[in-house]
Amino acid sequence: MPLLPTELPALNERFEGAQPAEIVAWALDVAERPAVASSFQVESTVVIHLASRILPDVPVLFLETGFHFRETLELKERLTRRLGLHVVDLRGAMSPEEQAAVHGPRLYERDPGRCCQLNKVLPLDRALADHDLWMTGLRRGSASTRARVPVVERHLTADGHDLLKVNPVAGWTHERARAYLEEHGLPHHPLYDLGYASIGCAPCTRGLFPGEDERAGRWAGVDKVECGIHLPAAEATPSPSSPRPPA
Repeated sequence: MPLLPTELPALNERFEGAQPAEIVAWALDVAERPAVASSFQVESTVVIHLASRILPDVPVLFLETGFHFRETLELKERLTRRLGLHVVDLRGAMSPEEQAAVHGPRLYERDPGRCCQLNKVLPLDRALADHDLWMTGLRRGSASTRARVPVVERHLTADGHDLLKVNPVAGWTHERARAYLEEHGLPHHPLYDLGYASIGCAPCTRGLFPGEDERAGRWAGVDKVECGIHLPAAEATPSPSSPRPPA
């Protein structure tokens, strides 16, 4: 299937402003081995629902880091049962206990970049080797690092595997995604109702203070806003995280 780089501008022009349902349908039609990557937040739940209605056994890749909120795992199980999802849990080479023994306790506090590399970037890269397209819940309005996310792009893993990456809800707002879940009677993550706006691993996620950006509650206190899975391979290798400069 691989598309030439010259084809991407026309595809992005075609899909800019298109409904996510149309984008998902196109992606599943052109791909031979598609997958959806999901953390079961609002946006990726929309993509899962759209994709599973067309291809019920589409693999849903879930990064099981061992550090998730209980509420995240409960929502994952609830949606899996309700939609009959084919969820594939991706784990790092070490359990949290083994990681602590090798790298020392609370690596997520001392070097969150390395922790994300071990538990998110490397497991996803390994899984993507079996796919030619992956869909995400990336949304432009969620962070400045995502403001220019295209609907369709190419992604190269650290091992050199080239695949298509599709972001069907790139142009949506969080409110529109929440409305979609309500329209279809789908549950949302309960921590949103407690002041959280972006939900990752429990030790590295907090609720927001008034006026903060959506992802300010992720890795609070350090200069880090992305785990690395959405960065080019050359940028995903972490360096020790430095304290976040004062606002």
